[in-house]
Amino acid sequence: MADFFTHFSCVLDVGSARNAARAMTIYLDLLAEYQIDDAGGIPFAVSVEPAHGAGRLWIRDDRTGDPAQVVVFVLRCAHKFRLTGRWGFQWANTCTRPRVNAFGGGAHVIDLGSRETVAWIATYGWLEDTIAGKT
Repeated sequence: MADFFTHFSCVLDVGSARNAARAMTIYLDLLAEYQIDDAGGIPFAVSVEPAHGAGRLWIRDDRTGDPAQVVVFVLRCAHKFRLTGRWGFQWANTCTRPRVNAFGGGAHVIDLGSRETVAWIATYGWLEDTIAGKT
């Protein structure tokens, strides 16, 4: 049997160490809202790492992650801390064994000020559409 994973690692600058600490509460609230715990598979991990800076959050998967939940979290941080500018991240879909259509990825860009998606792409749908001549 094959195992499927979604991997990502990115940094969100929330402006200060104080905001970074407050962002951890937003993260825990999100987990509680969706009733997610370690046993249920956390959709992503967040921490403050000295290598990235005191006001920057390291967002990543620990085993596999959910990019949609990262977007929800980042939008909540953008609202709470009045972040501006564009931010984005990319992910990779992988599999432990060779499987047709088991590999791919995507990217998502957000305008933090307007709290709207600028653009996103998932390669699986793009590949099928392009082969079929739909794009």
